[in-house]
Amino acid sequence: MATFLYKLGRLAFRRRHFVALIWVALLTLAGVGAASAPTAASSSFSIPGTEAQKAFDLLDERVPEAGADGASARVVFKAPDGEKVTDPANKAEVQKTVAALKSGSDEVASAADPFQAKTVSKDGSTAYSSVSYKVTSMELTDESRDALEQTTDDARASGLTVEVGGDALQAMPETGATEIIGIAVAAVVLVITFGSLVAAGLPLLTALIGVGIGVSSITALANALDLGTTTSTLAMMIGLAVGIDYALFIVSRYRGELADGRDREEAAGRAVGTAGSAVVFAGLTVVIALVGLAVVNIPMLTKMGFAAAGTVVIAVLIALTLIPALLGYAGRKVKPTGEKSRLLGGGKKKAADPEKAADPEKAADPEKAAAAPAKEPKANLGTRWARFVTRRPLAVLLVGIIGLGAAALPVSSLELGLPDDGSQPTSTTQRKAYDLVSDGFGPGFNGPLMTVADLKGADDPKAAAQQITKKISGLDDVLTVAPPVINKAGDTAIISVVPSSKPSGSETEGLVHSIRDAGGEIRSDTGASVMVTGTTAMNIDVSQKLNDALLPYLALVVGLAFLLLIVVFRSILVPLKAALGFLLSVLAALGAVVAVFQWGWLGSLFGVEQTGPIMSMMPIFMVGVVFGLAMDYEVFLVTRMREAYVHGERPGEAIVTGFRHGARVVSAAAVIMIAVFAGFIGSSEQMVKMIGFGLAIAVFFDAFIVRMALVPAVLALLGRKAWWLPRWLDRALPNVDVEGEGLRDVEAAGDPDADREPARV
Repeated sequence: MATFLYKLGRLAFRRRHFVALIWVALLTLAGVGAASAPTAASSSFSIPGTEAQKAFDLLDERVPEAGADGASARVVFKAPDGEKVTDPANKAEVQKTVAALKSGSDEVASAADPFQAKTVSKDGSTAYSSVSYKVTSMELTDESRDALEQTTDDARASGLTVEVGGDALQAMPETGATEIIGIAVAAVVLVITFGSLVAAGLPLLTALIGVGIGVSSITALANALDLGTTTSTLAMMIGLAVGIDYALFIVSRYRGELADGRDREEAAGRAVGTAGSAVVFAGLTVVIALVGLAVVNIPMLTKMGFAAAGTVVIAVLIALTLIPALLGYAGRKVKPTGEKSRLLGGGKKKAADPEKAADPEKAADPEKAAAAPAKEPKANLGTRWARFVTRRPLAVLLVGIIGLGAAALPVSSLELGLPDDGSQPTSTTQRKAYDLVSDGFGPGFNGPLMTVADLKGADDPKAAAQQITKKISGLDDVLTVAPPVINKAGDTAIISVVPSSKPSGSETEGLVHSIRDAGGEIRSDTGASVMVTGTTAMNIDVSQKLNDALLPYLALVVGLAFLLLIVVFRSILVPLKAALGFLLSVLAALGAVVAVFQWGWLGSLFGVEQTGPIMSMMPIFMVGVVFGLAMDYEVFLVTRMREAYVHGERPGEAIVTGFRHGARVVSAAAVIMIAVFAGFIGSSEQMVKMIGFGLAIAVFFDAFIVRMALVPAVLALLGRKAWWLPRWLDRALPNVDVEGEGLRDVEAAGDPDADREPARV
């Protein structure tokens, strides 16, 4: 592979006009496709196989007018202090507002009068109107949302406190500012790393081109493939992160090759042939992790994974072709390692190297100079750290494991759930409505359960519905049960159950399971079957589905990546160490998330206004995203060690060599990644804030503790055993030559393209 990529890199460098033209054409094509594509209908959200989904499907079939899975809004009215909503003036204003809600949009199915529906609090201070829509919250138009907001604003003018809960006003949080912050930090880190504005600009430019092509393609195909807005958000986040990383690796290796005395075309070829091999396999691990999300069997999550994986593939192709082409355009503006541009203080003449002056033969032959162990370049921070770790590997290993283990302890108290309006910031109307309902009626009114009874098998449907209502009323944590509403055909009943506890509480989850457990007894007594649905039940089912899929997903992703890394490193213990280190960093990151968002530790520092269960998607999401990014660092850092070991260095020396060349780049890549993810902590949405914090802390743990400390410590303890591979397996595995051993044969045979006209720089 190294030889093929070497030739590809040289070809891209030489034919840079053609390569650049292809990528510009692809970007233009994707942009035109996105601009001309019809506006995508919002993605539908379904959870195949869950009881809540089966109940929704049954209602759609038998009671389509109910709009069971349609958007809903709860408009809460509170009278001024000392007054009641039942006072004539306030009552008239409430009824006027309800009438305006009904007529405000064609998508409104119904808006209940609180005085007829008896949704007025006992003290008369609070009332609410339930508004149902004909379409889901994702399909609701901006005009309908604007009409809802305008109607409630008009009601506030009368002196009433009016707030809106439910999913009708929920929209994707804006993250543009955070992305800009992440890119700005990335730019600063790249300038510091490369010492050149041009070299720093290349990874940013190519990452933006890759994200532009990926996101535009998703937008162009959104209508045909039913892709939601979250799909492009994840693709943008991942594409930007890996796009910068992969380009960073290639450019860094190119500068190193220049420092070794090679001409620019040869340096580009060797950079793509060596670092490019690491990029290919790092990209494959990310793709495996993202495509593996299909195991969960949630269509929206599967589409998000495939779309983000496509963006990663684009990032890999750009790193292998567009980067060497742009390096050809940059020419001498990209300096060898150790040199800075004049703008950043470079360009000054350095004193002659006394070693090279003393031995002109070694000065003329960089390979001979590199072969002499005593003539190593001045030790950088990575070299000094690697030597420290290799001298005290056991102590470093114990400190790292104990530290990550301590951070992982809170995972034992992990509670999973999906966020509701109670987790919104206190400044939002959703949170204010949630609190008003909790104070006026009880927390359970914020998440009533919809119990659906299939009465087809009952001898007496009405009696069966009454018996089901009575049975549910006797369960624990039930506050009220509404009379059953039976459809015209008499074969389906809807029973609304209000729990005593809040929607995200464990007691409510227990009640859902209790109703479902009672279904067997109800069927035997009445012949009717019972299913529980609604937003609260759907959240519970999604959480359970994600929990059940976590171990199979983990086994699939880690197992496939383990096999891939065996091929890359030709070792059993190195991939095993990589997988175990990743699991340790993810557990530590989850522990930190629990401590901050569930326990409230340092919550004020991160803007956590309400503690509660951790988002159920968090573990599987962190496993997928962080695993792919962690393997980036593992592959890039350890392939340099493997390369040095294969080329004759002792195991300890190979570790130091890997860190001398790779530590600075991996550290820069990790800081960029942390900055991109940490920018999302500033979001007003608790869910986005949690994802940003979790991914940022996971990258920190994995890059700076696992890869920078535990990896060299374990390799130092293992010595030559780290690279052991059974002979039969060595013969069976394909030789992908990530170390670039084949490039020595190319160099020995001479330049195959020497007869071609050299490119002008």
